[in-house]
Amino acid sequence: MKSILEIPTVALADAGDAIEIIDQTLLPGRIELIRLRTAQEIWEAIYRLQVRGAPAIGVTAGYGMYILAGQIEAETTADFLNKLRQQADYLNSSRPTAVNLSWALGRMMKQAEACAAAGADIAGLREAMRREAEAIREEDTDICRRIGEHGLTLIHDGDGILTHCNAGQLATSRYGTATAPMYLAHERGYHIHVYCDETRPLLQGARLTSFEVSSAGIETTLLCDNMASALMQSGRIQAVFVGCDRVAANGDAANKIGTSGVAILAKHYGIPFYVCAPSSTIDPQTPTGADIVIEQRDASEVTELWYSARMAPEGIDVYNPAFDVTDHSLITGIVTENGVMRPPYRF
Repeated sequence: MKSILEIPTVALADAGDAIEIIDQTLLPGRIELIRLRTAQEIWEAIYRLQVRGAPAIGVTAGYGMYILAGQIEAETTADFLNKLRQQADYLNSSRPTAVNLSWALGRMMKQAEACAAAGADIAGLREAMRREAEAIREEDTDICRRIGEHGLTLIHDGDGILTHCNAGQLATSRYGTATAPMYLAHERGYHIHVYCDETRPLLQGARLTSFEVSSAGIETTLLCDNMASALMQSGRIQAVFVGCDRVAANGDAANKIGTSGVAILAKHYGIPFYVCAPSSTIDPQTPTGADIVIEQRDASEVTELWYSARMAPEGIDVYNPAFDVTDHSLITGIVTENGVMRPPYRF
């Protein structure tokens, strides 16, 4: 069996008629590849977190638009574009917070519209969309590597690094965002110790980050979310690296629920807190974090999903936001492919 790091998170099947993804709901117990061919399958894979992480969702959206373009029956390019736009709107409804979803869908639509305006026929539009989807994937890999290089300048030999949720290779095409500096540090002989918050209620830190980071041979420790303060107090953490799903124009960042609490603790203990994000995740049209739509998830994720028997009273009200917003004042730096940005943030 290949290492999880040797398997592409998102890929176009050889026949070009399906997206092949790792079903992340089954990790770490089982590594299974599944193929997505219909709009409903792609929508459900994004919503159900079979594929997740803002960059990986963007890559999936790009491939999804290409595959669905091949299924559209239309007599004219205008009719084709209208039906393609309907598919984009449908996929965009799967998850509201990660800006890469709408960004990738919009990019694919613009490519199709530009080719149509230049006189391309429907076959030409489809081929152009394939090239654009491949470009999104290739750019993501390059961007993550560059984020890793810039983030590496913030790491020292012997550092303990805390991360929350999964901003690793499983959330991108390769390297990850928050984990990219860690992988590069390990490759270059740094002795680092990565601490992974469990990340309740969906346990991405336990199921995904600790799995992939330890698979790379990096010393890894898992902890429950409410143990982060005690860990920081012990002096074993020198930096926090997290990913994010959207950065507002003022530098506020939306990431997996619990991230803002980690940032508050890091501020208290004087530990630098870094957000790693591709520039496509920065949304200058969203003034502040208060304007970011936060997805509310199903109550069962809290009450029963990971338990052999229900762990909460029947009918109990559940508050289950998928993300929270970390105020820009708590962020030491935002690491993008273009460098490390410092306060004050103005996008």
